[in-house]
Amino acid sequence: MGNQEGKANLESSIEQLQNVEKQMRLAGDVAGTKKAVTDILQLCFEAKDWKMLNDQIILLSKKRGQLKQAVTAMVQQAMQYIDETPDLDTRIELIKTLNTVSAGKIYVEIERARLIKKLAKIKEEQGLIAEAADLMQEVAVETFGAMAKTEKIAFILEQVRLCLDRQDYVRAQILSRKISPRVFDADTSKEKKKPKEGDNVVEEAPADIPSLLALKRIYYELMIRYYSHNNDYLEICRCYKAIYEIPSVKEDPAQWIPVLRKICWYLVLSPHDPMQSSLLNSTLEDKHLSEIPKFKVLLKQLVTMEVIQWTSLWNTYNEEFDTEKNLLGGSLGDKAAEDLKQRIIEHNILVVSKYYSRITVKRLAELLCLSIQETEKHLSDMVVSKALVAKIDRPMGIICFQVAKDSNDILNSWSMNLEKLLDLVEKSCHQIHKETMVHKAALKV
Repeated sequence: MGNQEGKANLESSIEQLQNVEKQMRLAGDVAGTKKAVTDILQLCFEAKDWKMLNDQIILLSKKRGQLKQAVTAMVQQAMQYIDETPDLDTRIELIKTLNTVSAGKIYVEIERARLIKKLAKIKEEQGLIAEAADLMQEVAVETFGAMAKTEKIAFILEQVRLCLDRQDYVRAQILSRKISPRVFDADTSKEKKKPKEGDNVVEEAPADIPSLLALKRIYYELMIRYYSHNNDYLEICRCYKAIYEIPSVKEDPAQWIPVLRKICWYLVLSPHDPMQSSLLNSTLEDKHLSEIPKFKVLLKQLVTMEVIQWTSLWNTYNEEFDTEKNLLGGSLGDKAAEDLKQRIIEHNILVVSKYYSRITVKRLAELLCLSIQETEKHLSDMVVSKALVAKIDRPMGIICFQVAKDSNDILNSWSMNLEKLLDLVEKSCHQIHKETMVHKAALKV
């Protein structure tokens, strides 16, 4: 009986406030309408009548000529009640109601984005990762002018993370490109300019949104997950390099030592090219590298033009390789050990090509500690990838290393050869003319 009486009182109170709301709305009184709608929601909340609350939100938003400010106030007010809901079903129902009301309305787009993020989190906790990812992808926060930069980045990073969790690597890459890495290098210490009249006012980011530098680390950790999928070692190395440059990481040895170890490993695993060579030399100049001498020696071996013995190298670094499993970023991947051997073989072939112009296949196989078939395969792969220029004379069993020439070199050599030829022709003509003159003089006598 008491419950019915309470409900009747609630309905009569709401009815009175609805009349007030109507008068204010028709009069165009923004402050009065906002107060009326928020009071109605507050009454429903205090009575813990969640069904009534949902009904009133939809009813008030559909009123003819409803003011934008009133809808915004109502959505913001109801969002505070989400965490106060008694159970999960009620919470989902309230979020869905608010989502319906805010759909397609630019003035509550930020609130809608936050609502979808909450709903996606609930879906993820229920194990429905695909549904959570689909929900998040509905929202294009990069178009929201009033949303704080850090909140936008955090939202896109959440979209990327969910795509990686469901192994949708193509979409994860597309979404990650919405964030330019340069945005993390912005100077946050500069004072914010006061917005001029007519400018869009950017909202402050909620308290739970990480700082720009914390978001930078999250971004690069997600990119490491993405690049690990297709073993793009050089890009993984560049991501770790970016994490290493974060001031909070660089100041704490407990943080930078595992990151620097990873940089060294992925540099060694990366195929030889100008970018890898540049990163290798810049890492060797890092003063911090002396703190991990084993890795300094490893990188030194790669820049030294000497053949590296694979078995002795693996015996030295095997334990270090296994230790990575327990450090930041986890193990180096299933293929890493094979790829490491491949890189050492490639390094050795490049070293041999620097010292020899011709060498027998048998001798090269001995230097590389491989069979003749394996040597030929590795050499052929490097020629195909244009890492070096070489020709194999199989019947003779000889390899000729040639220096790759560009068009200018070819033209210069052709020009020099032509000059030599013309020189010889001129000398021959001179000699013939001389002989003729001598012969004529002899005849006259």
